[in-house]
Amino acid sequence: MLDAPRSSRFQPQPRGAAPVGRRGLQVVALRVGGVEIPNQKRVETALTYIYGIGPTTSKKILSSADVDNKRTKDLEEEEIRLIRDEVDKYKIEGELRRQVDASIKELIEIQCYRGRRHQMRLPVRGQNTRCNARTRKGKNKGPVKPGGKKR
Repeated sequence: MLDAPRSSRFQPQPRGAAPVGRRGLQVVALRVGGVEIPNQKRVETALTYIYGIGPTTSKKILSSADVDNKRTKDLEEEEIRLIRDEVDKYKIEGELRRQVDASIKELIEIQCYRGRRHQMRLPVRGQNTRCNARTRKGKNKGPVKPGGKKR
């Protein structure tokens, strides 16, 4: 086997030195309310990536924080702090999911109509189930032959 000269990119780098051919760290997303929101989108749209914040709530947050709707990457530290403080006033992500799960469990526990529909995994809000509701009911089983066997 020939001993070929190794290029400099295979040489060990001293600790703390940046690798050759790479730039410094670049922030890809901003973290608000425990969720990374995208850098390239406008703040109003980016906030909707948080569970529990839709377009209307996003507009309310921006107006109460007095922040313009610009790209997330263009926000200054003070604006980011104002948005984070405003988002903390709302019930979002895990806290909201726990509340929704608890309310569904309560409906099931008291055996009301909505609770029973949740239990049977059928539509809860009065939709027809004769020919639709495939999402809730699952895959169509098909017709059954007399005698209980499928084709």
